[in-house]
Amino acid sequence: MTRALSSPGIDRAAAFASDARGDGLAVSLVGECATTFEGRAERSLPAGVRTLLWKPDDTVLVHGATGRDPDAWASGGSVAVEATGDELFVRCDSGDAADALTVRFTAVQHAAAFDPADDDPEASGTEADLKERVLADPDIVEPGFQPRTTERETPAGPVDVYGRGRDGAVVAVELKARRVGPAAASQLERYVNALRRDLHADADVRGVLVAPEITEKARRLLAANGLSFSPVE
Repeated sequence: MTRALSSPGIDRAAAFASDARGDGLAVSLVGECATTFEGRAERSLPAGVRTLLWKPDDTVLVHGATGRDPDAWASGGSVAVEATGDELFVRCDSGDAADALTVRFTAVQHAAAFDPADDDPEASGTEADLKERVLADPDIVEPGFQPRTTERETPAGPVDVYGRGRDGAVVAVELKARRVGPAAASQLERYVNALRRDLHADADVRGVLVAPEITEKARRLLAANGLSFSPVE
């Protein structure tokens, strides 16, 4: 499974990175960034074009244009990504409250996500298989669902399956081939909100998350935002 965006912009890059890590993927961001490390040895790197690699175990490496070793790194703690104004922040807590790495992007030129454990991307198309199932049997989403297109672009990213419900409402479908948590529910919410802004003011837009399983926290988040979950084996 590989995803990529070229010149995504700050907000979209932050959402892309958060969604990809929620799906258990590694994330790569290339762009203009500066780093600061606060802890037992405080140090910083001035702004420059670098590559950030965020691994599934929450190890973060920041590489410059040359050299084998990373210019900065953090491992063993939590990682959070957010967009604030015109900047994207990746904040890494190394597990020790005294140590924290912050990477501040002012521009993102390329964003990519991939499964580092996938030796054969062509053989791992479980979400592609799920998409084919939905197109062949749309009632998996909800009774009377009519798919219109796939990968429908929105300002928040592409909707897996875009269609209409039996009542004529627009339905955005997000597909996940594994058990999902709050990140998937938040991703679907962003797509639905983007479609509501994109379409005419009185458009009725619903969102349905299709996956094998869902956490209770994600189920509550969907319900709080008027979104639905459709289980599929």
